[in-house]
Amino acid sequence: MSELAREELSALAAIYCEPGACELLAASETHGISFRIQISVKELLDKDILLKLLFHLPVSYPSTPPDISVSSDQLTRAQCMDVKEQLLEQAKQHLSEPMVHDLILWVQQHLKGVIKQSATVCNEKTTLSEGTEDGIWMLLLHLDHMRAKAKYVKTVEKWASNLRLTGRLMFMGKIILILLQGDRSSIKEYLILQKSSKVDVDSSGKKCKEKMMRVLCETEVQSQHKRFQTFEVKEYSALEELQKEFETAGLTTLFSEFVPPLLK
Repeated sequence: MSELAREELSALAAIYCEPGACELLAASETHGISFRIQISVKELLDKDILLKLLFHLPVSYPSTPPDISVSSDQLTRAQCMDVKEQLLEQAKQHLSEPMVHDLILWVQQHLKGVIKQSATVCNEKTTLSEGTEDGIWMLLLHLDHMRAKAKYVKTVEKWASNLRLTGRLMFMGKIILILLQGDRSSIKEYLILQKSSKVDVDSSGKKCKEKMMRVLCETEVQSQHKRFQTFEVKEYSALEELQKEFETAGLTTLFSEFVPPLLK
């Protein structure tokens, strides 16, 4: 991690000093630094919108722009994606200089316009997109445990094969993650199978449904994401190995946002 990145994070922590406003998620000399900034922004009707901005600064930052993730319970996924794309465009104008604070200020000043433009584009596309689910989607699941591991793994492999889904079933210590890519209809069907089938056993050895699964992320695959060609079951001895798996697939931001919190 560069000295510039350290200094910038220190400055951001001083500016956004309210509880939960600035949270360090991961830091590494080889992988860079990931942190989340939470801000409140006025929307079109002067309603407060709570935005969560996740930044991953690679080791080459600021010569290389940061990876950015945008989320908000008050905005649609499409609106969050539009905000992200606008921020990435702005980042290109600040290469070779610390830029995170400038990007935050930009979104505070321009969120209304981005949301308004997003709504206009959405309305124009409605008739074309209704009833279609084109594109490749991605699903990240967290499982609390597997008591009947061998049977459970075979079942997941069978579902992925039947639905033509690719990805990974990942084990790292007590962390169990399922990362899938494929048609959205297949992703939805997989979720139904995962929730409704008796895939494991309870403490008494009786077959039971999966009741402690969490959907961490469900989104359309973006251009920067690499497609998995197969579905594989993999075990990792260290968090760095798991992180490298995500980074190789162009999913650094996904890792930073969802995996470190599972360790707490």
